[in-house]
Amino acid sequence: MLDALKLMRIPFSIFLMPVFWFALIPLEDIPIAKSVFIFLIIHVLIYPASNGYNSYFDKDEGSIGGLRNPPKVNRHLFPMVIGFDLSAVVFAFLISIHFGWMCAIYILVSKAYSWDEIRLKKYAILSTLVVTLFQGFFIFYTVQVGLGYYIEDTVNLLFAIASSLFLLGSYPLTQVYQHQEDAARGDKTLSLMLGIRGTFVFSAISFLLGSVLLGLSFVQQNNVNDFYIFLVLGGPILLYFGYWFSLVIKNENDANFEHSMKMNIVSSLFLSAAFICMMIF
Repeated sequence: MLDALKLMRIPFSIFLMPVFWFALIPLEDIPIAKSVFIFLIIHVLIYPASNGYNSYFDKDEGSIGGLRNPPKVNRHLFPMVIGFDLSAVVFAFLISIHFGWMCAIYILVSKAYSWDEIRLKKYAILSTLVVTLFQGFFIFYTVQVGLGYYIEDTVNLLFAIASSLFLLGSYPLTQVYQHQEDAARGDKTLSLMLGIRGTFVFSAISFLLGSVLLGLSFVQQNNVNDFYIFLVLGGPILLYFGYWFSLVIKNENDANFEHSMKMNIVSSLFLSAAFICMMIF
């Protein structure tokens, strides 16, 4: 049972929390209790169930996101995944019908990513578009819908697109150390297609595009202060990315699990801090 819970990788799911905080920035009045409830549904139930389902079909032997040495898949994992998914859907519908359906759609799409009968993961471009669209743009709006907001202005749309661009930058970096295992399974990931150095160049361009779009959004709002916050707290992310890339240029073996997890931690914490500061100030 404990091994199955480890494969749900709940701590790793928390690394996706910047999108949640980002979605709160445009909201005028944030209901705290409901926000916490939505956060738990997405990050403690939906994302871990997706992780567990992926592990159930992949049966990884090497390091995966959040686990250096993943335990073997056992008979407890699949029922645990189903239990997490059902709990998420029930709780989501208790918040609202629209939020419930959006969570259900996300869960189904995440299953298509890993299920061996469909396995979007085999297709580099398609899987990347699906992951970045749904974990970014779609979850951004799902959080707002759960809180009862239906914002249709241009700035909110640009924020949602920027969230997907940031994920487009970080997603290939989580694959960069798994080339051998992905190739052995027949999964053509984006990072495998781009190569190690190409992955870093692609991620840098995606991060840059997301930052430019975010900057344009702040300019449109005449909101320079938030952009300064983003630049200051985004600095450590840029520094660590540059440091890691410089190591990889010298030795591609440095495109490993340890650096990938550190990159995840740095980007998640500092982006979350930036978005939280924007809400406060």
